[in-house]
Amino acid sequence: MEQQFNEKTDSNATTTQAKQTADGKYAKILQSAIAVISEKGLDKTSISDIVKKAGVAQGTFYLYFESKTALIPAIANNLLTITLGAIKEKVQHESDVWRKLEVFVDETFHITEAYRDVIVLCYSGLAIDNSLEKWEAIYQPYYDWFEHILIKGIESKQLYAHMHVEWTSRMVINLVENAAERFYIGKEQQNTIEVYKSEVIAFLQRSLEAR
Repeated sequence: MEQQFNEKTDSNATTTQAKQTADGKYAKILQSAIAVISEKGLDKTSISDIVKKAGVAQGTFYLYFESKTALIPAIANNLLTITLGAIKEKVQHESDVWRKLEVFVDETFHITEAYRDVIVLCYSGLAIDNSLEKWEAIYQPYYDWFEHILIKGIESKQLYAHMHVEWTSRMVINLVENAAERFYIGKEQQNTIEVYKSEVIAFLQRSLEAR
């Protein structure tokens, strides 16, 4: 699997940022880990397998990661960085909250299609490691950004004024991601992708619009 990951990390993960170097070894290890783990599974993959594919020394691995399972939150964090960066770029010139939500839905489905194997890998790895707290920490910048979108929508009187913004942010992100994953990963494809996305957007509008 040749998924290309950038080397940016969440702005709150300062220790990870410090570890990323210009020679690209951090990214090479991540990409190699994705390829090897996708092929062999997490349990059957060794650190030796990963560094061999990455073309780095085994000691280099431990400069960036404490263990094999520590790779999974790093991969998940990088994927969320890609997702949030793509959505922010697409909505930066949009003023209408409903247009922003349409872009959010479109980009979530697009990212899910492009990185479905990585998403499955992250879910399986974090489940094995019981890393729900890590998962929530990884998502926090995404939640914060979406809260800002909701607040702007309330201020413009387009969205329901009495919603609990923090809870709603999490519920909406989880709902849209779940819909995209059911389509592309769960193969629930009784209708076209256009119909599927339009139903999701219609549901959000019924749930969030100002009364």
